[in-house]
Amino acid sequence: MTAHSDEERMLLALLVNFETHRLPRALDIKEKVDKGKSLSDWEIDYLHEAIEEAHRAKALMDRHPEFQALYAHAVRLYDEITIQALKNEQRS
Repeated sequence: MTAHSDEERMLLALLVNFETHRLPRALDIKEKVDKGKSLSDWEIDYLHEAIEEAHRAKALMDRHPEFQALYAHAVRLYDEITIQALKNEQRS
């Protein structure tokens, strides 16, 4: 029972962090790259950290199919940001 409770707490912490921190910042960064702007070093580091966190959370998300759509949406968002940021850099 303890392992299950620990996993639930970890899942809750990831979800709260995503909702309150990762998603709003990712949307701000996406808005910036969608306007054709380049990312700052801080934004690149932040995005790298968010992607790494998503990779670490994958096994947990695989055990909780009810969150897989949300997880896929987050990964797609990070992918869209990086693709657009690369296009912006290549143009500048």
